[in-house]
Amino acid sequence: MPNLKDLRVRIDSVRSTQKITSAMKMVAAAKLRRAQEQTEAARPYSERMDRMLGSLSEGLPTGAGGPELLAGNGKDDVHLLVVMTSDRGLCGGFNSSIVRGALQIIRRLLDDGKEVRVLCVGRKGRDILRRDFRSLILDTFEDVGRKNLSFADATMVGDRVLEMFEAGEFDVCTIIYNRFQSAMTQIVTPQQLIPFQASDEAGAGAAANDDSSETAEDDSQKAAYEFEPDEQEILEDLLPRNLSVQLFRALLENAASEQGARMTAMDNATRNAGEMIDDLTITYNRTRQAFITKELIEIISGAEAL
Repeated sequence: MPNLKDLRVRIDSVRSTQKITSAMKMVAAAKLRRAQEQTEAARPYSERMDRMLGSLSEGLPTGAGGPELLAGNGKDDVHLLVVMTSDRGLCGGFNSSIVRGALQIIRRLLDDGKEVRVLCVGRKGRDILRRDFRSLILDTFEDVGRKNLSFADATMVGDRVLEMFEAGEFDVCTIIYNRFQSAMTQIVTPQQLIPFQASDEAGAGAAANDDSSETAEDDSQKAAYEFEPDEQEILEDLLPRNLSVQLFRALLENAASEQGARMTAMDNATRNAGEMIDDLTITYNRTRQAFITKELIEIISGAEAL
């Protein structure tokens, strides 16, 4: 039979944990609102830039290869994966889902005979990946946007990627992050940045927001334009900037996804703690009643014996 003191200590312990998870849920909810607003504000710009670069690349003269960031270096042997996770845990399956998607891509590339290199943004992804692929990890960016996520954080990562590409250390670069959909739903999204590849979700998102404006945009894209300077010069200037823009958007999406996942996880933990307290309280009351009944039986038995 359980000891009453042990049950009281266990109930107090679970109640303390419940207070912590409840506080973490409220903090995550407050941070989620701001992160979601930043993410939704950044989406139109990044999507329009993505579409504009896609339109410019289509307008290049036949046979023009364009900048290396657009056309690549002609090889597909070495792949760089930028895996974006968080530095902290207690956010449900947020980190594990990203790493699981990264592992699928890594194994597929290795099976195809490709060389894979990994650049981690966030400690959690590095800690999980190095269990099986320690030799593939080049470096880790920690505490990115810990105080306040800014474009400078994305530029820091983007500069490192550009330096590696210019040094010929990889041929293809892909980022892997969680795209925020709701507090309960985050979608693991791989996006190829080098060579530039227009994402499908940019056009789909714009169509969902404004069908009429999308129709007008499509009509305008069919028209002939003359660029000054020419398309190739514009692309040479915009492609490095687009790299930082897409990285910044991915960081914002990840930040919102992390807070949404943490809020959901802490809400579940708080409710589970409440259910555990109820079960322990019932066990405590039954045990206490059993002790009282046993003592009464002993008293009555002793009185009858006299």
